[in-house]
Amino acid sequence: MSGDALPRVPLKGAGYALTLVALTQALSLLDRQILAILAPAIKADLHIGDAEMGLLYGTVFALFYALFSLPLGRVADGWIRTKLLALCILTWSVATALAGMASSFALLALSRLGVGIGEAASQPAGTSLVYDYWPKHRRGFVMSVIASAIALGLGGSLVLGGLAADWWTHRFEAGSEPLGLAGWQFAFLVASAPGLVLAPLLWFMREPERGVMDGIETPPDPHPFRAGTLVLVSVLPMGNWVSLRRLNAPSQAWRNNFAWLAGIAFAMVSLWWATSTASPRPAIELGVISIDPHALQWTVIGFGLFVMVNLLQNMRLADAQAFRVITRSPTLIMCMAIGTLQSVINYGMMAFNPSFLIGTYDLSMRDAALQFGMLAAAMGIGGPMIWGPLSDKLHVKFPSSGRAWVALFAMGLSPIMSFWVYFAPSAGDFYLRFVAYSLVLTGWLPPLYAILYEQVLPRMRAITASVYLLAMTILGLGIGPYMVGMISDATGDLRAAMLSVNAAAIPIVIMLLVIARRSQRDEETLLERAAG
Repeated sequence: MSGDALPRVPLKGAGYALTLVALTQALSLLDRQILAILAPAIKADLHIGDAEMGLLYGTVFALFYALFSLPLGRVADGWIRTKLLALCILTWSVATALAGMASSFALLALSRLGVGIGEAASQPAGTSLVYDYWPKHRRGFVMSVIASAIALGLGGSLVLGGLAADWWTHRFEAGSEPLGLAGWQFAFLVASAPGLVLAPLLWFMREPERGVMDGIETPPDPHPFRAGTLVLVSVLPMGNWVSLRRLNAPSQAWRNNFAWLAGIAFAMVSLWWATSTASPRPAIELGVISIDPHALQWTVIGFGLFVMVNLLQNMRLADAQAFRVITRSPTLIMCMAIGTLQSVINYGMMAFNPSFLIGTYDLSMRDAALQFGMLAAAMGIGGPMIWGPLSDKLHVKFPSSGRAWVALFAMGLSPIMSFWVYFAPSAGDFYLRFVAYSLVLTGWLPPLYAILYEQVLPRMRAITASVYLLAMTILGLGIGPYMVGMISDATGDLRAAMLSVNAAAIPIVIMLLVIARRSQRDEETLLERAAG
């Protein structure tokens, strides 16, 4: 269908659907990010360091979030997305409540595991759902609303977590707390409650017809759960070999798989040795087992990389059309790489912002939560609402490069500004500078995501989101906080550790310059790539 013949008006109920999906994203980030404001109290109670907090915040969560986004993304491409989102919200809310009962690193890690599994479908299913409610020319606005909701969740996690923990701590004398709960444990229980309200609303929301807004008829998948299960089996070690045999993979595919496995294992052992030498850490006690934190970190990253290899091999054999559409678009591949590198920066800094404010400017947890949380939420909401519609207008005027230039401006300037912000002499100066910094930084997500998702067919949007989330989560969320924590432990300089991750901006800028020249050309080859 030509662009002029596509629907121009959102479906009935589009605003309500966008609101619920946006709230889903907000709660997802709230339950994920609340760990950051509670980190100082958790470290003191559980006697762990910044590297271990980086593991909890990033690596442990990242593995299961990324892994389960693949089968759940495949389910979202064929099943009822509203009901899938409802079930996932319920799962991660219960897992967040489990953290309220945790009294050890092991139980906190188990809670983060559950939160990661529950949140795995939120972005693939949510993005796919709202794209079938809203016409193509309004999707920059749609992504700006979702980006604003993400910011609301990030800022809200600091405010809610900090105030709840502070209120509980001062409400009861030490040793007299109900159920023996510490303030940070009570904050986790409070954070779990909103999801129990949102889940029923999503369960009963209307599911739109898939593909109608893109003029591409997309029949329902008769066996979405079987397909999702096959995806999960196909990416797990050993299960991937069963899948290769089931799909009659040629001998070259087997050789490639073993070569990738050997290369990843060698790289992870090398990184374990390098990081253990640079920043030795005491073992983490998990019941009767003692684990080297660096070994845990690089085992998880290596596992995630091998999952990526297995996923692409399985896709090539089982869904050749999706493999062609995704891998033959240089723009799409670069968008995924850019989002991954930006996540190294964003998550690496976000994980330790409260600790930086408390340690550098002698703020209390309550003050840091209230002041920085409110500011971060306000700027994160306002910024995307400016950049998203602006990228839509520039896309209409300059179809080949308008959105890419918006992302380039945000991702190229914000790392430079971060040095100005984090060397502020006082908390007040930090906040003032952070306003300008946030206004620029928040411009990256709406245009980049709009470019990315228009490179694939409607039936592939959720699995594309899952592929992207796998790379972004394992390599971005999984490495950013850990590296900042490790450098901080090794040097004793949290500021320098946080600012060091901005080096990732250099390849980001280079790739965005390329995207500005070719994104429209790659989008125009979509049906050609699909037809093969």
